[in-house]
Amino acid sequence: MQADNSITTVKGVGAKTTALFSKLHIETVGQLAAYFPRGYDRFEPPVFASELTPGELAAVRLCIVGTPSLTRARGMAVLHAQAGDATGRLRLTWFRMPYLKKTLLPGSWHVFRGVVRQGAQNSLVMEQPRVFSAEEYGKLSGTFQPRYGLTPGITSHMISKCVRQALDQLEFPDYLNQKLLEQYRLIPLAQAMEKIHFPKDEEEVRQARRRLVFDEFLAFLVQIKRQKAINGQLLVDRPLQPSAETKRLIEALPYRLTEAQKRVWGQIEKDLESHTAMNRLVQGDVGSGKTVLAFLALVLCSENGRQGCLMAPTEVLAAQHFEALTELKERCGLRISPILLTGSMTAKQKREAYEKIRQGQADAVIGTHALIQEKVEYRDLALVVTDEQHRFGVRQRELLSRKGESTHVLVMSATPIPRTLAIVLYGDLEVSVLDELPQNRLPIKNCVVNPSFRRKAYAFIEAQAQAGHQTYVICPMVEEGEESSEGLENVTDYAEKLREALPDTLRIGTLHGRMKAADKQRVMEAFAAGEIDVLVSTTVIEVGINVPNATVMLVENAERFGLAQLHQLRGRVGRGDAQSFCIFMTGDESGGKNKRLDVLNKSNDGFFIAGEDLKLRGPGDLFGIRQSGDLEFALGDIYQDSDVLLLAGELADRVLCGEVELPEKELGLFGRRIDYRTI
Repeated sequence: MQADNSITTVKGVGAKTTALFSKLHIETVGQLAAYFPRGYDRFEPPVFASELTPGELAAVRLCIVGTPSLTRARGMAVLHAQAGDATGRLRLTWFRMPYLKKTLLPGSWHVFRGVVRQGAQNSLVMEQPRVFSAEEYGKLSGTFQPRYGLTPGITSHMISKCVRQALDQLEFPDYLNQKLLEQYRLIPLAQAMEKIHFPKDEEEVRQARRRLVFDEFLAFLVQIKRQKAINGQLLVDRPLQPSAETKRLIEALPYRLTEAQKRVWGQIEKDLESHTAMNRLVQGDVGSGKTVLAFLALVLCSENGRQGCLMAPTEVLAAQHFEALTELKERCGLRISPILLTGSMTAKQKREAYEKIRQGQADAVIGTHALIQEKVEYRDLALVVTDEQHRFGVRQRELLSRKGESTHVLVMSATPIPRTLAIVLYGDLEVSVLDELPQNRLPIKNCVVNPSFRRKAYAFIEAQAQAGHQTYVICPMVEEGEESSEGLENVTDYAEKLREALPDTLRIGTLHGRMKAADKQRVMEAFAAGEIDVLVSTTVIEVGINVPNATVMLVENAERFGLAQLHQLRGRVGRGDAQSFCIFMTGDESGGKNKRLDVLNKSNDGFFIAGEDLKLRGPGDLFGIRQSGDLEFALGDIYQDSDVLLLAGELADRVLCGEVELPEKELGLFGRRIDYRTI
């Protein structure tokens, strides 16, 4: 069996299963082997009812007491059951699983596995537990079971069976020799592939992850460092000339630039006026004023008779940038001619935009991925700006910069990464840091609470809505039934709970990554227009929407996210004149203190938080939701695996200077190149 063989060559994979695997972007046997678990289930022996502790995941063997009842709430089937043993009782609840009533017969014994919560009158509740027979659970007890990202119709067990076949028949030639393996403390690739899918214990997971993360980082860094060498040789025939218009714009702004903004604008201006093409990253916290620097650069291009473009990750954000630049043009009497170009525009609107861009009538083009389509011809493109740079990455920047000759590239990121890591990650770019916030920003008020505070939180959300403000609620899961969802709130059911808890007058919307792009766009536009009071979302909301009227951010299961990601989420509020609030709600009923969340509670400084995140991360953070938020590699996490990142950077330098030779085709699993779309 070869890595590029179709998934259909795996025994038991027919047309129907192939279609399901296709939804997970698995087409070949190699892609199947490289589809790594999202986490692992450790099946501990069942405990007695009296040993259950609120907030903990547990398995308990109980007998069904009485006949389970089936009710409906807002069109959703809800199954309730009572179960117990000689030491106590437990209340059980399932949503959208009415068929379980046939299994949960009075007097029948089962093993229930889920997170225990404190109910009313000191009762204990387990919502949506998995149900096993004693025999089924006995086979799993004491084992480490892989948990994969799923799609409806496919289970982790199905994926695991197919992966087992693939690993048994594939070979994994190692491009690192024994000396390098020992020097960087890595296990052979074949061992890593076996242990990442079928580990015996946590230590084997660590060893496997470390090797595979190293490979992933190395493949990325070799390419990124090569790109920097190329960038340094790109000469500009026509450097931009200084313009009094940018100085006039700075003086005409309704606010004063911070010292950090002045410093970074000086660096950008110097780059644009030099004979070498600019490749610069402006890294700054949410609200630090990156966008106005991009506008200044676009104005400088316009004053030189050249074109510039700004690419945003979503249509909503692109439209907001266009409106902001248009308003600035009218307020300050600028000569710049901006135009908006997005995928949802009509064919006629696109044709008109293409013509204006081709003729140079539009000298500031703002849009989404539509900017890099073949049909877009620029008359004289001098500058490419990408906002929220991690949403595009190297390949998109290259495609866009090729629209001109020796084009300047300016990328912006709101991800506060410690400088030691940023220099390695953004190896093809010069790094500028905006480490100062405007004086007029009201600091966000934070609090870290346990679920007992939820009723007060809902009352607060209601009060903010009555005052005309809006709220984000973030859940880690899309819907119930995901195998990694025990004890985690999900968007689908949480929205229903909110509709029951809040007045009918409040408009509640949902947003998550499984929605079609057009549907996501409609929801984001409705929220931005004030047509939704409470938006329940996954972390898809991290970037791409600016709603100054949103004043509350409630994050459920906050302990399951990385600090950098939580800080990014918090940046969705505090963008207007009103006081804003962020509520980090943990899943811990006991109210135990969380050191990591306490950092967020005390500080709104993204760079301080990023540094603390590195300090507080231990090597044991293997089983939670992804931590780094924006810079999403397949396995690697730049915070958790920062030591591996730096080591991979060292080897990448040795490869590029010729000290170490590596077979190019083997760099990256099965010759697979890193997908830069989210890096």
